[in-house]
Amino acid sequence: MSSRLALHNQRIVGCRLCDRLVRYQEKVSQIKRAAYKNQTYWGRPVPGFGRCDARIMIVGLAPGAHGANRTGRIFTGDASGDFLFAALHRAGLASQPQSINRDDGMKLNDCYITSAVRCAPPHNRPTDHECTTCRRYLVEDIRLLSKCRVYLCLGRIAYDAIQAALRVRLGRFSHGAQFQHQDRTILCSYHVSRRNTQTGLLTTEMFDRILVCAKRLANLDESPCFSPNNEPLILPIALQKRPPSDKIRTGPDDR
Repeated sequence: MSSRLALHNQRIVGCRLCDRLVRYQEKVSQIKRAAYKNQTYWGRPVPGFGRCDARIMIVGLAPGAHGANRTGRIFTGDASGDFLFAALHRAGLASQPQSINRDDGMKLNDCYITSAVRCAPPHNRPTDHECTTCRRYLVEDIRLLSKCRVYLCLGRIAYDAIQAALRVRLGRFSHGAQFQHQDRTILCSYHVSRRNTQTGLLTTEMFDRILVCAKRLANLDESPCFSPNNEPLILPIALQKRPPSDKIRTGPDDR
């Protein structure tokens, strides 16, 4: 990690601009979930994670209350992270299929993971003001990761955050949608939340194909991704029609 990116992430960890989020993450860290009662929660804003020369930036919604807010690393320690890192490993973008804690030796290849909001919000719902306040950190992520060519947005809130950070207005969010901005591509996917993956709104094959597409758009090597059945996923993703709105916004995890 470059010294500038490390300093940027230190500033994120020290941020206390949103009173509601500060109070909530500290409360969760004290009450804890029964399964983690003997663990010390991170309880602070969660910075990005990955390579400073990444060509793919993955943008999520916010840290999970008992996931990243507990472990201190984005998408680590909850079901969303289990789904994401298993897929990244199949795609050759992560060194191991499970992300357990920030000291587990996980390494990312050619990608960087960040989020629209850096503190865990109640019910996974940040306010518009909190999204706007936190935008400065995503803007700086984009500036510092100058080699990035693909922004993979997990959900509508991440997609809105990228549009605001880039100061552009693109098309409507839908799974598989691609938009060009200068020499970079914005690629959309449903969020990897437990709700979406358990209901089948987002399947492993759907997300594997998103990662195949992201790698090709980033001009990474042509080594194929593999499905859970060890079948190569080498076909380019087809742009999909936008599903009915109730398929996208049936709950906070769907965005």
